[in-house]
Amino acid sequence: MGRFWEKFPWFMLVLFLVSVPLWLRNEYFLRVAVVVVLYALLASSLNVINGYSGLFNIGHAAFYCVGAYTAAILSKKLGLSFWLLLPLSGTASALLSFFLGFPTLRLRGIYFAMTTLGFSEIIRLVVLNWTSLTRGPMGIPGIPFPSFLGWQLRSNVHFYYVILAITALMVFLTGRVLNSRVGRAWIAIREDEMAAKAMGIEVFKYRLLNLAFGAFWAGVAGCFYAFFASFISPDSFTLDEGFSILAMVILGGQGTLVGPILGATLLTVLSEIFRGIAQYRLIIFGIAILLTVHLRPQGIAGNVVFSWRRDNLLSSKRAPLLAEGADYHVTPS
Repeated sequence: MGRFWEKFPWFMLVLFLVSVPLWLRNEYFLRVAVVVVLYALLASSLNVINGYSGLFNIGHAAFYCVGAYTAAILSKKLGLSFWLLLPLSGTASALLSFFLGFPTLRLRGIYFAMTTLGFSEIIRLVVLNWTSLTRGPMGIPGIPFPSFLGWQLRSNVHFYYVILAITALMVFLTGRVLNSRVGRAWIAIREDEMAAKAMGIEVFKYRLLNLAFGAFWAGVAGCFYAFFASFISPDSFTLDEGFSILAMVILGGQGTLVGPILGATLLTVLSEIFRGIAQYRLIIFGIAILLTVHLRPQGIAGNVVFSWRRDNLLSSKRAPLLAEGADYHVTPS
């Protein structure tokens, strides 16, 4: 019974998300819902890196960009299907993460963060100037709609359920990984790198794997975005995009599965509400981050997730959460 109540919030969340198109009939709001779930996927992929391994990546838009352009180019030039391009785009971004990770993962703190920032801008400039492949600032138009069993997926409802399924799969697999030996190694490295080394954990290898896992799902998100928008350009993958994704993770709560989803929902909806003052978006996001760090360092979901799981564990008299590789960290009061 205790395990049921532990999973109950996830069951209710899935039930709510699946029902959204049934009562949200307005096309504009449905499109916003698609964007919300897309950003939930992006924020969750960044949370894997920033929330579970102790790294601080602020250039996540680079992996998103590579996934989108991989999908767009291969779709236009080779006619590959959307379903094949999802894993191919993710793999391209994961391979790029190895290229980034090998020389930089031994850097720490702000040094690694600044490296990822520069790397993201380099990728954008390459895309902007490699006109023979990417069409540069003109972008790539006319990306075909995906199809499934002969049916073309064109409506916002179709895209909503596709991105919802992808995001649900990502969150599920992340939860499984966190409860595995690999996930426990990530958390051990995050909590105390020196102690992890003393226990025989190969820090560099596990951090590289962590970076690749997060990059893979950012690439998958990029592939979806390319087909959803039918047009991509370098303007979609600026530093602003990377900072927005980072803000979602920090606001929602790093090191929790549900936190990035809440952060993505809140900031995406706020962006739509304040679309008339879009030029001040980063200022608003910056203020939100500062307030969150000062008032709730664990984000919106941090303490809520911990309290829910702790209460259920105490009531069912099971073993401590730490033995299960829990997806949270506790801030001393």
